[in-house]
Amino acid sequence: MIKRNTKTKQLILESLKKTKSAVSQETLQKELGESVDRATIYRVLNSFCDDGIIHKILSDDGKFYFAFCVNCSEKAHKHNHFHFRCLQCGKIECLPNEVDIKLPQGYQSVNFNGFISGYCSNCS
Repeated sequence: MIKRNTKTKQLILESLKKTKSAVSQETLQKELGESVDRATIYRVLNSFCDDGIIHKILSDDGKFYFAFCVNCSEKAHKHNHFHFRCLQCGKIECLPNEVDIKLPQGYQSVNFNGFISGYCSNCS
């Protein structure tokens, strides 16, 4: 749920929902044009992460990408899945299978960032 819903937040959320893949802040900026400034987009994306609406992905190209969450909440994020970046078309996808990583006793996982790059089914 969006806290303090605004027109700008709604625009960004609708854009994320319709892409069906992870997008960068720069991609959102291009899509939204001059209607929303860069700093606002970045601030909204980070607040969406905190609220459990989207999750942030650090790609092998050093950029952050953002993907719409499915079945997550502010207190219960479940993102132990790999992400795939196509080297041809650039699309970044959340792969469907969750990964169960067994950590040594006493260790506690806070973040998982699994990333694979290669060629998607459309480009291979």
